[in-house]
Amino acid sequence: MKEIVKSEIFKILECDFALEKPKDKNLAHYATPVAFSLAKQEKRSPMLIASELALKFKDSEIFDVSAVNGYLNFKLKSGFLDSFCTKALKKPENFATSDKKNESLLIEYISANPTGPLHIGHVRGAVYGDTLARIGSHIGYDITTEYYINDAGNQIDLLGTSISLAAREYIFGESVEYPEKYYRGEYAIEIAKMAYEKFGKDIFYDSTQNAKLANFGKDVVLDIIKKDLSDVNISIQNWASEVSYYDKLDATIAKLEKSHQMYKKDAATYIASTKLGDDSDRVVVRDDGRPTYLAGDIVYHNDKFERGFDKYLNIWGADHHGYITRLKAAINFLGYDENRLEILLMQMVSLLKDGKPYKMSKRAGNAILMSDITDEIGSDALRFIFISKANTSSLEFDVDELKKQDNSNPIFYINYAHARVNQVFGKVGKSVNDVINASLDTLDESGKNLLFEALTLNEVLEDAYSQRALQKLPEYLKNLCASFHKFYNENRVIGSDNEDALLKLFAIVALSIKTALALMGIEAKERM
Repeated sequence: MKEIVKSEIFKILECDFALEKPKDKNLAHYATPVAFSLAKQEKRSPMLIASELALKFKDSEIFDVSAVNGYLNFKLKSGFLDSFCTKALKKPENFATSDKKNESLLIEYISANPTGPLHIGHVRGAVYGDTLARIGSHIGYDITTEYYINDAGNQIDLLGTSISLAAREYIFGESVEYPEKYYRGEYAIEIAKMAYEKFGKDIFYDSTQNAKLANFGKDVVLDIIKKDLSDVNISIQNWASEVSYYDKLDATIAKLEKSHQMYKKDAATYIASTKLGDDSDRVVVRDDGRPTYLAGDIVYHNDKFERGFDKYLNIWGADHHGYITRLKAAINFLGYDENRLEILLMQMVSLLKDGKPYKMSKRAGNAILMSDITDEIGSDALRFIFISKANTSSLEFDVDELKKQDNSNPIFYINYAHARVNQVFGKVGKSVNDVINASLDTLDESGKNLLFEALTLNEVLEDAYSQRALQKLPEYLKNLCASFHKFYNENRVIGSDNEDALLKLFAIVALSIKTALALMGIEAKERM
């Protein structure tokens, strides 16, 4: 809708202009300050120029135009809005979509080590990545999602050791001494019990079988991770294993060497990442020939770029900030444009319960599990709250607030609006098809503004995606539902002279709510 408005305005103005959306919809649906730019060129008053330009739109079938304090204000006409409303209600599956875009994007997110269940630090990136992928696909981008499994290295060896020690202490009753860093919690004990049943006792005492035990534990943990994600409606398309890239290491190192940005020092192999802004050069292959963690990431990203996506996005935790420069340097040395890789960092999350810090999980040993929060507040509230604030800001919330069944709980408030529409349709015994052809010319100013607001979802999605500002979607929903509840309380619907028009208006509001929630991975409630 906005693109059509812009196109129609351009036909008259025949120059570049910015299109804004005033907060006060009674004043205008859209506005442009173009007269101020023209005033500098023409050395005339912007108020005079705006008044002259407004006259050029007097025959428009799309909007009424006025000049106010140098701004051109555009109020969309009921017939124009009604055409979009009717089209949306006839094909709700296409509502708020955009034309297919010629751009593919690979989003890698979560990628937590498979050494324990997902904890609260992973949830923000998980919900963000899934929601961004849903929105991108909806507005025409070719999106693929991926989870990189770090199933090699010291952390996997340590997982095997941790399971073995858990078995010896909790199954066989021994007194054991744990290393300074190890994985603990009820999940490790459960895996030990499963391993005992599958392999018997000897595997816990034979160090040569630690890799076998570790891989068994890793597979169990991956199943836990996949279940935790499924419980909050997250499905990832590709699962990329670090181990599977090992046979590509030599070829990738050889490719890096062609850049002449590698060198040997004390038998170790470095990349000269300081040349591209890193604070020190980085080891890729240790002096004993073992690849570093960075080497694994370089091989993985070389494979990503070889797959030929237009762009790449990694969603990482805030603690990875220092890692960005060295990885982008390596991508550059491989011969790729490192600017095709975008990296978003998720800031920290703090949880409260009844105003006090949320207790850590016994099952995790030293963390708050994602599954604990899902059980506490439900998938819908979890997903909503984790994209309710910009990823660049820390997030703090109280789980008790999200369990309340009243208007103080935003997800309840939004669902109530959707259910309210269904309730009204049920009371009058009509369906959307019964009112789909009703004329909306009878709507008053507040009704027309509500209609406009419901039809702007596509704009919100485009902005949220392009700006990576997913918090715009829950903000939009809260504002739309506030407008709806206010309108509902101030207007009689059932039995009114324009009942069908109001029902049609309510139907597009409900469709906007349902579509937006679905893109957040939430199913709108029909009844409350």
